[in-house]
Amino acid sequence: MTARISPSILAADFANLESELNRIANADMVHVDVMDGHFVPNLTLGLPVVKRLAKVSPIPLDVHLMIEDADRWAPRYAEAGARSVTFHLEAASAPIRLAREIRKSGARAAVALRPATPVEQLAPFIDEFDMILIMTVEPGFGGQSFIKGCIPKIQAARQIIDASGLDVWLEIDGGVTPKIIAEAAHAGADTFVAGTAIFGVADPTAEIIRLRELANQAYAS
Repeated sequence: MTARISPSILAADFANLESELNRIANADMVHVDVMDGHFVPNLTLGLPVVKRLAKVSPIPLDVHLMIEDADRWAPRYAEAGARSVTFHLEAASAPIRLAREIRKSGARAAVALRPATPVEQLAPFIDEFDMILIMTVEPGFGGQSFIKGCIPKIQAARQIIDASGLDVWLEIDGGVTPKIIAEAAHAGADTFVAGTAIFGVADPTAEIIRLRELANQAYAS
């Protein structure tokens, strides 16, 4: 495996998003959290901002929808230019149909799980998704600490993916730090969302390189 780093703009300067994107141009993607104040107790940005970000970002948009009525809105984010669109299993009434609609709209289809949602229920339908996102904090706010109890869940997800023989990415989001990333990589994650760990340092470019190297070293050990 090779590690992918997706910095979360939730930790960026919202008054200068275009310049913030250029600070992380060596990342694999940029993680864009869309929150509606209902599915999670926070409100961030929406479709018009994502459309604009897609036009100015030097790297692909990894859009994470923490919203109600995902069935209605997720395909529209794919149409807006997101390279990957993640919806929450808990917020979709027809997740397989929705994943197919996202793919039809030209984006990778990903499904996210809250920390307490079992990953095993995805096993029969793993071919319908391009990525599984395991939340390693309760979704809604940045800066939280990694929930250690999610490590076995990451391992279980990796086993499901490997058994399928498919190229499904395994992303984690929440509390990712230099200390945590090696443990999560060893458990089987290959795509890492990090917010304050990247935007909270003086040199985000160097930190992205460092995090990627720490994960790749874990794969080799």
